[in-house]
Amino acid sequence: MSRTPFDPSLNRLPRLLPIFPLAGVLLLPRGRLPLNIFEPRYLAMVEDALASDRMIGMIQPTDPASREREPAVYETGCAGRITSFSETDDGRYLITLTGVSRFAIRSEAECLRGYRRVVPVWERFASDLNDGGGDVDRPRLVAGLKAYFKTQGLSVDWSAIESTPDERLVTSLAMICPFTPSEKQALLEAPDLPERAKLLIALIEMAILDGHDGDGSVPRH
Repeated sequence: MSRTPFDPSLNRLPRLLPIFPLAGVLLLPRGRLPLNIFEPRYLAMVEDALASDRMIGMIQPTDPASREREPAVYETGCAGRITSFSETDDGRYLITLTGVSRFAIRSEAECLRGYRRVVPVWERFASDLNDGGGDVDRPRLVAGLKAYFKTQGLSVDWSAIESTPDERLVTSLAMICPFTPSEKQALLEAPDLPERAKLLIALIEMAILDGHDGDGSVPRH
């Protein structure tokens, strides 16, 4: 998951960032997140992002059940760059965000065209701009995945998983597995790839235990 010529350097990251609060949705550096945009304020946000630096910050509300128009959000999110974009006949935007870097919120700025903006702090996460590396207990992760997918009744292309590099595998699993919003936030805030992998393995192993009957057998679906 290497950087591209389009990826900004630390000193070129925006000083003002639009945010998209969305519970249970995780974006990580170099991960790819498809989004279906239909709410007017977020259509405006995408239009403005496309006209400037194409950057949008994904962040979770602290209360996943909140119905507020502007819910309280976590301090940490992840900014992504719009790397694909299309329009639909019924007025939606289909975009893909590619994760660039996590950010902390220094303060919230005035709304623009209905969407929220923040003043981000990037320096704490400068390492996100480098290719993620570090030791991952891959045998334990793969063993956990095999049991996890079995309890979920899912079939998987194991040859594709075996050939996927560590960072891409950990990032993809963290983003797509149905963990709780708080677990997703913990994965986001893990300091580096090895720690995120350890947490991912722990979450998978806990899910496996939850998927078994009290007598240790896998329930039938």
